[in-house]
Amino acid sequence: MSFSLPDFRRKWSCRGYMSAGAAMVTAALGLSLVLAERAEARKSTSPLDIFGIAAPRPRAAVHSAKIPLPRPRPEEAPKASDEAPPDADGKPSADKPSADKASPDKPGADKPAEAAPAPQKPVSACRLALTEEIAIAPSIPDIRGPGACGGEDLVRLEAVVLPDKRKVTVKPAAILRCTMASAIADWLRKDMVPLASSLGSTIGELDNFDSFECRGRNRVVGAMLSEHGKANAIDVRAIKLANGQSIGLTDRTLSREVRERVLHSVCTRFSTVLGPGSDWYHEDHIHLDLAQRRNDYRICQWNVWDPLPQVAPLLPAERPEEAPPREVAAKPEAKPDGKDGADAEAAEKSPAAAEKPAADAGKSQPHKPATKKRR
Repeated sequence: MSFSLPDFRRKWSCRGYMSAGAAMVTAALGLSLVLAERAEARKSTSPLDIFGIAAPRPRAAVHSAKIPLPRPRPEEAPKASDEAPPDADGKPSADKPSADKASPDKPGADKPAEAAPAPQKPVSACRLALTEEIAIAPSIPDIRGPGACGGEDLVRLEAVVLPDKRKVTVKPAAILRCTMASAIADWLRKDMVPLASSLGSTIGELDNFDSFECRGRNRVVGAMLSEHGKANAIDVRAIKLANGQSIGLTDRTLSREVRERVLHSVCTRFSTVLGPGSDWYHEDHIHLDLAQRRNDYRICQWNVWDPLPQVAPLLPAERPEEAPPREVAAKPEAKPDGKDGADAEAAEKSPAAAEKPAADAGKSQPHKPATKKRR
């Protein structure tokens, strides 16, 4: 059963006799009837929302059509990259390269893009001059850091080739700049070879005490960077000859003339020479470097010390076998006057000594106070 608002009004039309409370109840009842009527109408007819706007109708199902794919390209057909575009006359041009054809210099689909090669560093004049006929010194990468340490154009000096094709081994191999390695090679080939020949042999080995090392001067913390940290210095202790002899540059037992010849040769070729007498850090080796200073200033501090004086032995030398045997005096017999033979013999040899007490007997002797014995 459904009621409408007009029917309700016609049935309950006595508005004058209704009170205010009854009017509110009547209005609420009427509103509920209206909402119920609209809900019933939404079910029977097209759905309406609470604002009275009709909802969109669902579309009918769409049937997907199957689209045919093109046939695969035959294997005997020419490739698209080999075909040249036609020219103005409609004929394919053989001289014009295809746009789809990748150039051998340009990356294509089959050829991935490669990284551009780094520009090669030009070879220095020193590296070109330091050939294998002079030294075995392969190049090594530049060293940068830590701090200001390192250098460029570096080599690992392994051996120096003499004019007679013999090799002077550098033990251990020295990490140096090319200019420093070239100076070492020239020093050995032109100065040390004649010196070794005067000693009746040739050079066989260079004793390398230190080359590249990132440190301050004399290994003092906080000091200025040493030339060793720049790969521009080497410390040499000795030069060993092929006959087994060693030229110790700070050995005092070595001939002074030989050491002075080495001193003059290194001070002529290197800008810094430090040895004994320069400081307490270079008493057992010679420091050589090519430090550049203002006005080409050079330092040569190396004192060629004389041999140490021979110290007398603590024990006396043994008696030689050819020395005559020692005479052993016989003990004389004692005489009755209470004097032994030794005293009598001494009195006979020195009569003046016997007469002296008699001469002094007449002289008064000074009085000596008596002394008490202490306990």
